[in-house]
Amino acid sequence: MADITEQEIRVFVDAVNRYFEQITGEKARIRGSFLAEGETQLPIYDFTGLISLSGQYRGCIYFSATRILLMRLLLAMQEPRQTDAHMLDAVGEIANTLAGNAREYFGETMDISVPTTFHGFSDLLKSAVRKRPYVIMIKWKQYEAAVIVDVVRK
Repeated sequence: MADITEQEIRVFVDAVNRYFEQITGEKARIRGSFLAEGETQLPIYDFTGLISLSGQYRGCIYFSATRILLMRLLLAMQEPRQTDAHMLDAVGEIANTLAGNAREYFGETMDISVPTTFHGFSDLLKSAVRKRPYVIMIKWKQYEAAVIVDVVRK
């Protein structure tokens, strides 16, 4: 297994910025990034979308956000309903969009799953292939989210 490069991590950062700018007209800001020291350092917020990767690249991509970020995002999308189901749909859509953008960059050797979504914590939210997954901390307006990239190349 080979590590992915800093340039390849940048694909996910750029995808987050494009998503928020397209949907809301305002880019998300990257507050920082780090290599997590195990599951205890993975920032899991109120709602999380997970995409599993297979093929030439293996692992998972997570998008996790606070309830308030998702409420504001749904309003920006002109979605008046603020139910948990709508928030789960939103994190699943964002995770799927991030993975789709990554697939465009990495090519057809990256297979992506349909999104799995969670409210709160799940046993599935753990390091899948890396001892230290990449964590990208995001701020949109004053609201918090994170992208976790737990991916390796075969």
